[in-house]
Amino acid sequence: MSSTPTGNTELLVGVVARAHGLRGELAIDVRTDSPEVRFATGSVLRARRRGAPDTTLTVESSRPHSGRLLVRFAEAPDRTAAEALRGTQLLVPTAELAPPEDPEEFHVHQLEGLRAELTDGTVIGTVREVVLGPGGDLLAVVREGRPDALVPFVAEIVPTIDLEGGRVVVDPPEGLLDLDTP
Repeated sequence: MSSTPTGNTELLVGVVARAHGLRGELAIDVRTDSPEVRFATGSVLRARRRGAPDTTLTVESSRPHSGRLLVRFAEAPDRTAAEALRGTQLLVPTAELAPPEDPEEFHVHQLEGLRAELTDGTVIGTVREVVLGPGGDLLAVVREGRPDALVPFVAEIVPTIDLEGGRVVVDPPEGLLDLDTP
């Protein structure tokens, strides 16, 4: 997986957690498994903050630090400017993503809209999004006339991802899809 989807045109690659130090560095909660690419010097990211128009930020430097990434942006030269970016979502357009080299890999946004079906072909719904959780990723599956199902996104439960066929195959343990019966 690559990044967190925010819709069909952009991917969330990080969230500004807080300012770090006096020179404008920011601690970023990374939401991509390619931080060395997304936060490379010179990369331009879309910055989205609630209640403010979108802007762009240009990476001047980045380095790992205590499970986060410390990033300096050209547009935040000091701590005051950095503090103003707290909570900012950092996004990249999906059009800029190269297809994965390995045919067994995919970008998370490619799963949105896929048909979710059981191993016997019974359709259970449509993948709305991949939810990143502390215990692992989940597929949020929209089901007609029923609450969304949250399916653990692990190979034992989602053994097949068929992008060309427009489907994911789900092999849930007994009761997983019935726990949320209305």
